[in-house]
Order: sequence, then C-alpha cells, then structure tokens
Amino acid sequence: MKTVAVDKIRNIGLMAHIDAGKTTTTERILYYTGVTYKIGEVDEGTAVMDWMDQEQERGITITAAATTCFWNDCRINIIDTPGHVDFTAEVERSLRVLDGAIIVLCGVGGVEPQTEKVWFQSTKYRIPKIAYVNKMDRVGSDFFDVVTQIESKFKVITLPLQLPLGAEDTFSGVIDLITMKAYSYNGELLGARVDTVEIPQPYVDDALLHREQLIERLAEFDNDVMELFLDKKDIPDEYLKKAVRAATLGLKAVPVLLGSSFKNKAIQNLLDAVVDYLPSPADKADVAGSDPRTGKTLTRKLSDSEPMSALVFKIMSDPYVGQLIFFRVYSGVIKVGAMVFNSRKNQKLRVAKLLKMHANKREEVNAVHSGDIAATVALKDISTGDTLCDERHPIQLDTIQFPEPVVTATIEPRLTSEHQKLDEVLGKLTIEDPTLKSYVDSHTGQSIISGMGELHLEIIQERIKREYKIQTKLGKPRVAYYETIRKSAIGEEKYVKQSGGKGQYGHVILELKPYSGDGKFKFTPKLKPNVIPKEFHLAIEQGVLEAMDIGIIAGFPITHVEVDLVDGSYHEEDSTELAYKIAASMAFKNAFRKGSPIMLEPFMKIEIVVQDDYLGEVMADFNTRQGKVTHMDLKNGLHVIDGQVPLSLMFGYATALRTLTQGRGNYSLEFLKYSEMSEEKMNEVLKTQLGIYTIN
Repeated sequence: MKTVAVDKIRNIGLMAHIDAGKTTTTERILYYTGVTYKIGEVDEGTAVMDWMDQEQERGITITAAATTCFWNDCRINIIDTPGHVDFTAEVERSLRVLDGAIIVLCGVGGVEPQTEKVWFQSTKYRIPKIAYVNKMDRVGSDFFDVVTQIESKFKVITLPLQLPLGAEDTFSGVIDLITMKAYSYNGELLGARVDTVEIPQPYVDDALLHREQLIERLAEFDNDVMELFLDKKDIPDEYLKKAVRAATLGLKAVPVLLGSSFKNKAIQNLLDAVVDYLPSPADKADVAGSDPRTGKTLTRKLSDSEPMSALVFKIMSDPYVGQLIFFRVYSGVIKVGAMVFNSRKNQKLRVAKLLKMHANKREEVNAVHSGDIAATVALKDISTGDTLCDERHPIQLDTIQFPEPVVTATIEPRLTSEHQKLDEVLGKLTIEDPTLKSYVDSHTGQSIISGMGELHLEIIQERIKREYKIQTKLGKPRVAYYETIRKSAIGEEKYVKQSGGKGQYGHVILELKPYSGDGKFKFTPKLKPNVIPKEFHLAIEQGVLEAMDIGIIAGFPITHVEVDLVDGSYHEEDSTELAYKIAASMAFKNAFRKGSPIMLEPFMKIEIVVQDDYLGEVMADFNTRQGKVTHMDLKNGLHVIDGQVPLSLMFGYATALRTLTQGRGNYSLEFLKYSEMSEEKMNEVLKTQLGIYTIN
C-alpha cells in the first residue's frame, strides 16, 4: 500500500435508501479505479462489497464493507453501508469516522424514507456530502424533480453541477456545467472510455441557463466569483471548483451529480467530484476528547508527530483470523508490534498485525498513519467505541451512540447439547453488533435476543447457522418494551446478615427521578462526607443497574431514571460491597414501585406508497392499527402516506398490505421514539403476554 500525503486521502461513505444503487455504484468505482478487473453485480450475487452469503442471496447490504482505491493521485477509503433500516447502526458507526459522504438517490424514487434517515445522520456528524442521482436511464427518472425534493425536504442549497444528456432509455451521458463539456461513455467497453465532446446544439441554451444559475449561487459563497460575475467577466473553471469546494466543506451547500451506475455512465465524473469537493482529513477540525483521569477536554491535531489516538468503530468475526477490529487513526502512527492503551478499559495491548481491508480480503501493512482507516486482530476485551492511544498521553474520544433494540424473540438450539455453544456465539455477535442484545430470561431460562427488526433477527439466526453450524429455533418476534417512572420517589433498604464471624452490612437511601438526558440512567452520589466510603459507591451503582436490567413491573428493562444516593450508613467491620449491592438493588425496587411506574412502547415512522384504487382500504386498515398520518403527498401518480404507528400493531403488515393492494403497494418502517402506554393498553399487554392482569 503506497503512502500518500494526508491532503490526498478521502475517507468517504456511500449511503442511501435500500435499492438506490449504493453497492452497484461502489462496484463501478472499484472497476474504473483498477481495483477489480471485472464488474460485480448485486443481482447476480457477484458484488465484491456484498461478500456475505446472505447479502449475495438477498441482494441487500447487511454489513458495512471497507475498501481502498486510487484516483487522480488520491487514495479513497470507501465504506459501503446498508440501506435497510434494520442495519442503521452500520451507518451510524461509519459516519462517526468518515470525513465525507455520497448520498445516492434514485432518479425515479427521489428522497425516500431511509434517504432522510442517513441524510440527518450525516448532518448530525457535520459530514460534507455530494448527492448523486442514480438510475437516470429508468422510465420516470427526473433529475430536477429530485433536486427540488432535496431542497424542500432538507432545507439545503443545492448546486446542480451537471445536466443529463438524453432522458430515460436515451440517457447517454452528462453535461458538465463547470467545464461546459459533454461526456459520453462507450457501452462496448463497459463505460471505461470517456469521450469528451462539445455540448450538442439542442442542449446549449439549457446548459448556459443552468450554468448562469449555478454561478449566481456560487457568488454567494466566494468573493472572487462574485466580483467577476458582477463585472460580467469569464470565470475560470478553477474559481468555480474552489467555490464549490468551499461551500461543500462549510456545509453551506450540496453539489448534485447524476448518472446511471448499472449502465456504467458518469462514475468517473463522480470520482472527480470526490477528489475535488469532499474533504481530506486535513480539512477537518482537530479531534476532541477528554482526559480519562481528570475529565479535562483535550484535542489532537491530525499529524503523525502528535501522540497516537484512534477510535474503534467496528468489530467483526472472521473465520480465518478471528476478531477483526476496525479503527480510524486521528493522530500519530501505529506500527506492528507497538503497545497501545485502551483508555476506556484501562488496558495495555500489543498490535500483532495491521491490515488494509478490501471487503473481506486483507492486505498486511507495517504501519498506519493519521487519517487512515485500517484493521487489526487479536486485541482482547475490546468494544465498539473504545479509544486506542499512547499510554503516556491518554485520551478518550467521544464514543458512538446506538439506538436501542425494538424487537425481541426467543432463540434456542435444536440440540440441547449446544446451549453453551450458542451462548458463546451470541456473546461474540453482541460484541460485533451494538444493536443486538442477548440475555437469559430468569423466569423461563430461555435465551432472548433483541434487535432492530424482524429481518435483523432472521439475519442473526442465519449467521449462527452458516458461520457457527448451530441449528436454532427462533420464537415469534415480540415488541421490546421498557419500564420507567413518572414522578420522584425515595427508597430505603438495610441489608444485615449475621452468620457467625464477620457479618454483612449495607444501608442505602436512594432518590429516583424521571431522566431525560442521554443514556438509560444517571447515578450521582449526593452524600455528606464519610456517610458511606467512596469505595462502596461502585457496588451501589452496580446493584442499581442489575435491578434495572431485570425490571419491576413485568421484567422489561428499565430506562430513563436518574438515581441519587442521598443517605445511608456504614459499619466499620461488617460493611461489604456485596451487602451494599444487594441493599441498593432492593432500595431501587422499593422506590420504583412508588414512582408511578409506566411501560414504554416503540413507535415507528412509516411511509406507505399506494395507488389511488387502494387508498381507501389502506387508510382504513392503517387507522385500525392506531396509525397517525403526519403528511400525504402525490408523487409520480402514487399516494405517499407518512405517519406514526405503534410497532406492536405492525407485525405481519407486509402480508396485509400485499393483500389490500394486490401486491402493488409497498412501505418502509423505521424506529421513531419510545412513548408512554395508556394504563388500559399496559394492562392488556401484561394480561396477554405475561398473565398479569393489573399493576399497582
């Protein structure tokens, strides 16, 4: 792997709604940059980036795949992310370490539900982006309609840099509004030869008009362009490119390009735009973190001479090398054989091997530098979001926040002898996937898994079968409910046990309050000095966490509770960590029951697309599911219904919608928020699912 200057590196991600063409676009990028000698196809199961068996069979991306290519002396590190909402965590963790993004949109579908999701995710991380309107060869494609949708839905200024040459089945290339040249692509050579020609006469007036509009917009961001524009002088291409880059990096505007990835048209222009307009690591601000010892804010400059810091953003099991740990280097250099420090776990680890990844293939390297994305193996007890750093200069970078799972199901091995093996496998998979949770039900002894949707759990079951050779039975999916409180309450518990010799003594008073901050709870000791020694505070916190995991109303996990340790007492001889842990757990339960407990259920954001003939039946069914319509629109002759609906009433909706629309309607569902249940619905859930009739 050749070394390049940091300003010649581009760390980018491709993201979009499912089936917009992300992976197909990535495959063309790999082909035209010389990484592959043959174009892989998603539909044929030959896409390099969809390397998992299930990705090839289902034709969807399940796990984010990383690869590297070179274009115009730049090294482009690419992460191809999933489009299905069940795997949104892959997008979240990728965005945390990327510098720029390509948002792929369908020329027919335009801005679809998952497009909105990934767009707002990228905005949260302040990621500069290019919008690429794909599938311009499809019937019904409309470039400027998609541009209008981008502007209206995301409230952004767009910079259309190209016009289509031809439309639908006659689409043959693009007109570049900066160079004022047309580009066509040789079909017999799979688009590898790009012919630069003069703009055909029928398109000249339209091109001049849109170039004028582009310059007007760029004049708002660049004084040089403004001055030349007002003086009605010719503006050099370099001035326009500089203005586009500045507006993009400053998050003031979004360049919009177009093409047809499947038909091998305009990918080279997209690569030029990545190099010209998306940031290098050097364009990003210094990375911020905190001193794990003092909590003081620290920063690291992007430089090989700075103390080393890197963020672990993905962990993946590999059948040949074991656990693969993906990380982004923010400062310094990591060499093979070096010792690194995990500041979150307070551990020293030796780097035995460094790898550059190409999907599931690996290339060993001796060192990785600031700005690089790479992988390593055999680092014990490491988790997504951990920081690797120099022990002499410790830093903890901001970790990655993941959504909580919303669907649960039982999972059992078909052979009773494989229970322990299944538990070990689930442990590995939950380390890999932060949105997958697993635990053993204390009442039934069954293994429970929780994930982001039915497809997510099906994929996990299939992976266990294929990768670990364990046949399992997956129970009927259920909603992942939570418990919380609505008012403050105080609980006190004294745990005293004498059995001859040294006894057990723990006494705590806890105050519980509703909590609206980040995370599921906040624990704060608010004691007078010397009431309970500090060495017992961690045990008290652990006792609270154990009670929260088990739940009080019906065994569902507890969330959004603030716990203050306000008082208690201490025995010099008999006080132990175990006693305080037990006392804290019992005090928490006592207070929780007094805090007006309530159950929370997940609400989903839904988009339904349906023909006019079936609108009435679909709306009637949606109302029976307690759905609330938030917006209705007419797009390409189809009704688009946006709404909110409880997840508990949406199982089996795919079959119901097919029946109502004779297979012509479709929908997408994504998690929106957790909301309080009514007392009536809560008692109904407890009655039907748990055999409990009322709560006190």
